[in-house]
Amino acid sequence: MPKSSKLFAGVALAVFYGAGAWYAGERISDMQFVASVEASAPAQEAPLPVVDVVAAKVRSITEWDEFTGRFEAVDEVSIRARVSGYLDEVHFAPGDVVEKGELLFTIDARPFETALAEAEARLSEARAASSLATKELERAERLIENGHTSQSVLDERVHEAEIASASIAAAEAAVSRANLDLEFTKIHAPVTGRISDDFVSPGNLIAAGTASDALTTIVSLDPIHFVFDASEQQYLEYMRASASSGLREIAGKTPVDVRLIDEGDFAHAGTIDFIDNRIDRSTGTIRGRAVFENTDGILTPGMFGRLRLATAEDASRVLIPERAIGSDQTEKFVWVVDDTGSVSRKSVTLGDRYADERVVEGLSEGEQVVVTGLHMVGPGAQVTARLIDAPTVRLAKR
Repeated sequence: MPKSSKLFAGVALAVFYGAGAWYAGERISDMQFVASVEASAPAQEAPLPVVDVVAAKVRSITEWDEFTGRFEAVDEVSIRARVSGYLDEVHFAPGDVVEKGELLFTIDARPFETALAEAEARLSEARAASSLATKELERAERLIENGHTSQSVLDERVHEAEIASASIAAAEAAVSRANLDLEFTKIHAPVTGRISDDFVSPGNLIAAGTASDALTTIVSLDPIHFVFDASEQQYLEYMRASASSGLREIAGKTPVDVRLIDEGDFAHAGTIDFIDNRIDRSTGTIRGRAVFENTDGILTPGMFGRLRLATAEDASRVLIPERAIGSDQTEKFVWVVDDTGSVSRKSVTLGDRYADERVVEGLSEGEQVVVTGLHMVGPGAQVTARLIDAPTVRLAKR
């Protein structure tokens, strides 16, 4: 290679490396300047999380105890025959509401009509014998006055007259019994209520007495009873709360409400009418009973229900929204925000529920509980609290 060419290439390389060094120095200088500017700028704090809070409120409420129980008929009757015989007719449709005195069954009456005629014939025979005995006695009394008969004969005539009189009484009783048996061939409803199916079809021979099979059953509908069990502790609370002798003193006056299994509200109003006289030793409960009107017939014996009984009226209690309450394995709790925005956890004891609110113990009126943003809070966390109004709910009162 000529010397001039080598010289030119060397000059070019020197210029290239010099330019690269100058650029690198300027770049480093710019980065240092930016870093120094960023370091001198003040740091900006992250905004605090915003959570919605509701102030705990003290309100006057009615407190309730609730009991599960069943409806029972005031009157429940198993219909049985009082005389034996062949069943002739059934006069009702299964499931009908029957009135007291309505004809239900007819038993073949012919054997009983025959028995009645026979009893009446025996009564006539006894009356004829009595008439003869009376005449014989009168004749003996006249004869003894004239001395034409002895005292023993007169005594025999008196005895025969008394036997004849007793025979009339026996015959009359037999006629009455035969009349009753004939009446019993027609079986009438003893109470008003809804009748079950006919358990025996016409043509069957049915037996009389309590050991025989029932022909059907009738249950009354209006009014209707609701039977439930209260614990011994609840019973003692009511006894001590009563001004005098406990629940029995107010039975018939204490209002209660019942809801059915498909109802949300306690729509059926009644009163306590009976408290049992002892605690069941096997269950530790005492039986109570309430009575309800059932004009529409919707309440049916055997149906389940939920009864509530007021334990306190116009009681001042702290309420908070249900959604503010958290739980772990051991307790219920809420997150409370103080005036500085600091969050703390408080344990609460739950009471009755009213719509979307819950009675709690462990909070004071005005304390602010977190209802939204619960995932952003914890013990000691700082938040921005946004106070909202809890929805107004109707607190059940009589």
